[in-house]
Amino acid sequence: QVQLAESGGGLVQAGGSLRLSCAASGQSFSTYTMGWFRQAPGKEREFVAAISESGIIPSRVDSMKGRFTISRDNAKNTVYLQMNSLKSEDTGVYYCAARRSDYTPDHYYPANYDHWGQGTQVTVSS
Repeated sequence: QVQLAESGGGLVQAGGSLRLSCAASGQSFSTYTMGWFRQAPGKEREFVAAISESGIIPSRVDSMKGRFTISRDNAKNTVYLQMNSLKSEDTGVYYCAARRSDYTPDHYYPANYDHWGQGTQVTVSS
């Protein structure tokens, strides 16, 4: 069983940066695909990025490309999301998720993840 805990959210001005962290408990962290999702009020949960043993899977949404970077430190059982040039539309709750499979086409969909953190709020003021 994997337990996930996000941190690093907060209030930031447009154009600023934040780095989110997700600490995982449990064994075999390096074998999990780790993903970041976000959810704005009234909207569906949206894929941000994922990282697996095969590599990094970035968002397919143009507005996120080049601004968000996922990374992981397996020695610390932690995955990170570096967010730069933040915009007001980036506001939402950011969730960390984990899944065993490394089948890339499934990484984009929240239903394919087995474990979730409680989320961390990111608010970008314009």
